[in-house]
Amino acid sequence: MLWIALHLPLLSLESFAATLTGEQAQSPLALVDAHHIATVNAEAQALGVEPGQKRATALALAPDLLIGQADAARDAAALTAIAHAALAFTPSVCVQPSHDPSRGADTVLLEVRASLRYFGGHARLLLRLRAAVAPLGHRVHAASAPTPLGAALLARGPRRVHASEAAEMQRALDTTPVWLLGPGREHWEALQGMGLGTLADLRRLPRSGLARRFGPALLADLDRAYGERPDPRVPITLPPQFESRLELFARADSTEQVLHAAGLLLARLAAWLAAQHAFVRGFVLAMQHEPRWRSDAQVPAQTLLSVSLAEPSRDPVHLQVLLRERLAQLQLPAPTLELRLAAREIVPGEAPSGELFPSAASEREGLVRLVERLQARLGAEHVQRLQAVHDHRPECASATRPADAARVGQRGASVAVPPAPLRPVWLLAPPEPLPERAAQPLLAGRALQLLSGPERIEAGWWDHALAERDYFIAEDTEGALVWIYRARLPGREAAGWFLHGRFA
Repeated sequence: MLWIALHLPLLSLESFAATLTGEQAQSPLALVDAHHIATVNAEAQALGVEPGQKRATALALAPDLLIGQADAARDAAALTAIAHAALAFTPSVCVQPSHDPSRGADTVLLEVRASLRYFGGHARLLLRLRAAVAPLGHRVHAASAPTPLGAALLARGPRRVHASEAAEMQRALDTTPVWLLGPGREHWEALQGMGLGTLADLRRLPRSGLARRFGPALLADLDRAYGERPDPRVPITLPPQFESRLELFARADSTEQVLHAAGLLLARLAAWLAAQHAFVRGFVLAMQHEPRWRSDAQVPAQTLLSVSLAEPSRDPVHLQVLLRERLAQLQLPAPTLELRLAAREIVPGEAPSGELFPSAASEREGLVRLVERLQARLGAEHVQRLQAVHDHRPECASATRPADAARVGQRGASVAVPPAPLRPVWLLAPPEPLPERAAQPLLAGRALQLLSGPERIEAGWWDHALAERDYFIAEDTEGALVWIYRARLPGREAAGWFLHGRFA
């Protein structure tokens, strides 16, 4: 077996700071629990703020200190997202329980022996794993070992090594501080007084004496770390549907603030989809409003924003672009304090393969995303496409229909029509009358030279819009091509020459 441990040393701070923007993100930061400082960032520590201090003491040392409340549920949601990202590489993923009652779990374990060949070896798998968890915004310490507890200890220790063999793991664990073991932390003062600082120091002592003095739990953890005792782990399972919430530190008065925080929820959604090997057709963002603004009956408790995709996707950048376009049209009825993202329209599928050169499929995907973005910005009813119609009259040969991004670029998306002579795409409505000289049409006072024609059209008798025309392709003095016609039987239509289109 080969386990990789992902340890998040700043999990609580990072999960809290995820919604901070601008200067707040660079401020001295501390989390409090029971009116005492639980953890601080480097900026706060430089000002003398330390864990264990009272809130008042910390504010006296750093008046600009940004203080948040420690939240085990918030930390668990952030760690769950890391575990979901890891599930894209192996089904054997679990969370290492915390032995410290004052802190929650902060380490994810992956058993990857069976996945090494598929991902091209341990080094490449580790690179891809780091890239997968990077969008979630956490600092990660990684280590590897043949045992899960051994990997977790190495990831938390000062020497984060990747040991694939038992002997290599044993040498690395021997230098690991003894307080990293759960029971070792509990008896740290006594162990330190006895001069026992590393796991190697413990292993040199008689086991019976250690068990009598410190209890059997210390030896049990030591044996599990070195692989001398079984350490079965129960892998986590994915929920059938995705839902994640994020409480904002400060109320969001603008949609731009909402978008910044929603980016983290979309990153969590992408990690969950990758673990499911699935894609999403749409999602709903719920924005919970500040209670004191709800005194007015017209202010809802929350605002729901639905985003639908023409084609399933799990690209967080694409999802955020669509969300940005939708939020740009939204006026918040009240400040937002909490976000909740839910996705239930899930489509299983395989990830697209990489391409060296653009293909028809990749070009179509770019067009589909363009149509999706336009629909999100302008509204689906304002994005239309041209559809061919069975009619020989140029002004009736096409019609506008709502653009269906799911069918963009597909064959058969428009009505099949017989091959027709060369015609311009740009038509004038209505056709522009042209002056003439000696029966020769003029454009901008200059004579046009007829190159081809006539193309005779006789149609429209069934709807009382009869067209009996002879069309010609003509060239002006600058070489531009235009499409002109004249009535075949004067009297039924206006006589003379008319400009009906221009060739690009």
